[in-house]
Amino acid sequence: MLKVLVLVSGGGTNLQAILDAVDNGVITDTKIVGVISNNANAYALERAKKAGVSGECISPKNFESREIFNEKFLEAVDAYEPDLIVLAGFLVVIPAKMIEKYRNKIVNIHPSLIPSFCGTGFYGLKVHEAALERGVKVVGATVHFVDEGTDTGPIILQKAVEVQDGDTPKILQQRVMEQAEWKILPEAINLIAHGKVQVVDGKTQIGGN
Repeated sequence: MLKVLVLVSGGGTNLQAILDAVDNGVITDTKIVGVISNNANAYALERAKKAGVSGECISPKNFESREIFNEKFLEAVDAYEPDLIVLAGFLVVIPAKMIEKYRNKIVNIHPSLIPSFCGTGFYGLKVHEAALERGVKVVGATVHFVDEGTDTGPIILQKAVEVQDGDTPKILQQRVMEQAEWKILPEAINLIAHGKVQVVDGKTQIGGN
């Protein structure tokens, strides 16, 4: 049984996609053991509560320094004893110590086809604004492992979504969530739960077992 901890900052639509996928059997042999948010008002915490999942807020704002926050944050994560940590719209930089401790056990969903429109400053609507500004015809989402860089870890799954005439950043964001993010994030978790994802020489291999 894969024990999954989900980290969120906002509405938690990707969290909901994961909870639904566990409920309807798209993800098997997996238990969501907790949800941590850096935002006390995040609707994601309400989603966790409704699903009967433990939720808590740990915010950098509540600590004297980032160092103290990082320490307390890691303690809180460790308390859940997770096998996998999922960043589902989590806007806090993951401490290096945590990345080291949970190497290839932290995954992130990013709303573009990495390496396009990723890295520092590319998050949320900014990604879709940049894609439309550039005039690309195909966008999408990527699930990847987290390493010390920003959106630079080994890629697990990607799914393309077509840009349509008249798209606004908001409309495009919604389509990418519905057609890509909410599908490949549960799929990636299920692959990991069944031992089908390995990292070899900095790249993922899918299959086996």
